[in-house]
Amino acid sequence: MRIAEAFLRNFMGRNNIAGAWGEAIAAEYLTKKKYTLLAHSYRSRFGEIDLIARTGRFLVFVEVKLRKSASFAAAREFVDIRKQERIRTTAAFYLSENPTELQPRFDVIEIYAPDGVETRKPQINHLEDAFQ
Repeated sequence: MRIAEAFLRNFMGRNNIAGAWGEAIAAEYLTKKKYTLLAHSYRSRFGEIDLIARTGRFLVFVEVKLRKSASFAAAREFVDIRKQERIRTTAAFYLSENPTELQPRFDVIEIYAPDGVETRKPQINHLEDAFQ
């Protein structure tokens, strides 16, 4: 079974099916790049992290941004300073519960899907170490 299909089954009760679809596409993309997925939609009182994965010596906290196009602004531009701070704080909380020797890294995955969830081949841009 494809990862995206399994992911979507977990999200069927969610209001934002497009967001769940974007996260599923990103998870499948990372898996194909040999990342090990550790968590999705990790929530704490500080915020949410879309995906948490491991690759090599890194523990990667991933923010997924889904847009129809970049005509207004690149998807990564929606990860502003306040959003970055919430992600950093949530990541610190995750690390307090899950100690590791891995180096934390913050990535952004942009997904451009002109036809929404009907898009067959969305454009994926993976920005590694997108912010500190």
